Amino acid sequence: MSLGQAGMKAVAVTFCVLCFQFEALYGVDGCSSCACKNIDQAHVSDGEVMVEFENGNFHFTFPNPKSVSEFSMTLFKGREKKEICAIHLSKERVISKSNVTYCQTQNSSSSTIFILKNLGKKHIDVYTCCLEIFLPPPYIERCLKETFLYIQDKEDCFSLGLMLWIIIGVIIFAISCVCCVVACCLRNKNQKCESNSHEYNSEYMPMAAVNAAKKPRI
Repeated sequence: MSLGQAGMKAVAVTFCVLCFQFEALYGVDGCSSCACKNIDQAHVSDGEVMVEFENGNFHFTFPNPKSVSEFSMTLFKGREKKEICAIHLSKERVISKSNVTYCQTQNSSSSTIFILKNLGKKHIDVYTCCLEIFLPPPYIERCLKETFLYIQDKEDCFSLGLMLWIIIGVIIFAISCVCCVVACCLRNKNQKCESNSHEYNSEYMPMAAVNAAKKPRI
């Protein structure tokens, strides 16, 4: 949490304490109504946050809190809560920040999206989405979603694909060899049959009838 955010939260807490004291002294009800009673509650529930896998990328999508004029969404990595991506939205402007190359932000009037791209084994970890509401008071901070992402390394996919192609190649080669052996055997068998047939015919050729030459008559 930054120094400015901590200051806003301290102001909100001080405001609530003063309200409680004012109610105790003067019996006035309503000063510390819902704003102070819900200081630790967020306007977005866990059920509304979605984590999707699309086209090889992870999308963390959640609707923007209603009736809020300024808020921040932050995506943290690991149990130590390392900030990797954040977006700050107000009526005046939208500020996006990314501390890593694999995280991008998208926002619209209704939702905010963190997109994680080109992930590998080194990115396997717990990812946490947190919301901070600045305006209207009081300051609210809450972590909305904690998700464990398991990423299969691209090198493993390449090795698996290469091994698959090698197996297919070996199978095709084996089938080709079997076909060649069968073709050679059939060819040799046909040649042997033709040779036997030729020898059979040659044995009976000398026994063929020969017409004797007729003697000329005088």
